Amino acid sequence: MIFQFETFALDTTLRELRRDGVLIALEPQVFDLLHYLVEARDRVVTRDDLIETVWQGRIVSDATLSSRINAARVALGDSGAQQRLIRTLPRKGVRFVGTVADNEPAPPPPQRRGTPCLPALAVLPFVNMSGDAAQDYFADGMAEEIITALSRISGIFVIARNSSFTYKGRATDVRQIGQDLGVGYVLEGSVRRGADRLRIAAQLIEAASGGHLWSDRFDGHIDEVFDLQERVAASVAAAIEPTLQIAEIARLERAAPMRMEAYDLLLRGWALMAGFTAESMTEALTCFEAALALDPTYAPALASSSYGHAQQQFQGWVRLEKTTCADVVAMAWRAAELAPGDGQVLWMAAFTIWTLGWGAGELGHERARDLFARSLLVNPNSALALTLAGWIEIMNGRVVEGRAMVERAQRLSPLDPRGWLADGVLALACVIEEDYAAALRWAEKSLAHNRRFAVALRVAAVAYVKLGQMDRARRVVGDLLEIEAELTISGLFERIPFPLDRMKQTYAEALSAAGLPA
Repeated sequence: MIFQFETFALDTTLRELRRDGVLIALEPQVFDLLHYLVEARDRVVTRDDLIETVWQGRIVSDATLSSRINAARVALGDSGAQQRLIRTLPRKGVRFVGTVADNEPAPPPPQRRGTPCLPALAVLPFVNMSGDAAQDYFADGMAEEIITALSRISGIFVIARNSSFTYKGRATDVRQIGQDLGVGYVLEGSVRRGADRLRIAAQLIEAASGGHLWSDRFDGHIDEVFDLQERVAASVAAAIEPTLQIAEIARLERAAPMRMEAYDLLLRGWALMAGFTAESMTEALTCFEAALALDPTYAPALASSSYGHAQQQFQGWVRLEKTTCADVVAMAWRAAELAPGDGQVLWMAAFTIWTLGWGAGELGHERARDLFARSLLVNPNSALALTLAGWIEIMNGRVVEGRAMVERAQRLSPLDPRGWLADGVLALACVIEEDYAAALRWAEKSLAHNRRFAVALRVAAVAYVKLGQMDRARRVVGDLLEIEAELTISGLFERIPFPLDRMKQTYAEALSAAGLPA
């Protein structure tokens, strides 16, 4: 709903106040107060009404209440003395007295079925800066390749080419483009040719603020233009997926909506999960459960919840009963059935099934591998999916195939905030190959970014033993016991799949020598 009064427009769908089309910054609580006053303009609103509606019954002081009313007045160019729009009636309450017209807002951009409130992105036609009109085809093709690559990511709504390409050759502010197309983010770029080389630059911009979120440039030979298009598109897609997720989480924190919707709860859960501690994972699971209470068939929340439980078991933060493991695996399969075209749902489900369903034997392993393969067919540019799929391949003894997946992930997203995971997986590959010096290098690199990553700590302990550095091995085992006080070798093998007997024996002998209880 859009409420219009004087030169103001209060959009309750977008939670925005504008004056003559210009956005006015409002704190979330001030927006809620103004929204309530405008809706209830036919009566006097009491102090108790405001507390019940805006503060949801929480106790607040008169000073807090007055400051929020004053902030609303300031946003409207009103004052306590003038009271042009918000009038105080002593000992009774306040009332909005402006003349209001209300209209339904323009329909939002279409969303994919079953995926609420997705962040929307427009890819603008790339600018040809070569001074050669013949290169326009390459600039247009570059943008089209990126649209195709981004469309594979289930968590992003990408505006179709026919809409975004209407801005070709036009100097338009990205904030205006955001309003015109109903998108929160804009990707723009340029192509420059010099002699026999091509340089492509791209940048991701937040439409509302015009702020840059990410940028990069790519170089290649003119003779390999189409290979270059594919490589750049893959790299852009891999970089933008985590960048948009972080931006959406930050947007959600700023908005602080009164009633959390399933998608908002999912984002909050993902932000907590990134903390990668026992406490943050427990809080994340609470968010996913709340999302499922709103929509029990919300596949991303089902997959995220199953993945969170699997990580708890894998890290040793929680010991799940066998019946619980079976329930979580069933949840993962349910998510995969509900969203067979969602790459992220599929890799989360695959990791869960491999971690918690490994007791089913080789059949369980193969089913998890099949899900990873399906995930990468949907989105071959997901760095996290590639890393986890490579992990499973390596643990099953297919080191060459697994390492190739992880190295591709690192090339696609060299600055990935979860890069410590890829480093840890490569450390595992080196243990299987009995290259313990390399295993230690990768493990230390991983621990430099996440010192509580148990996988890397275990590799470091094994490598130190194999390299004859027993004091350091014992210190690393001490670090492991700080994370999981009741860790034992037998308990480790009960909860984590070790398909390769040779690798299992190596871990048992080395960890025992380093002082880990049997």
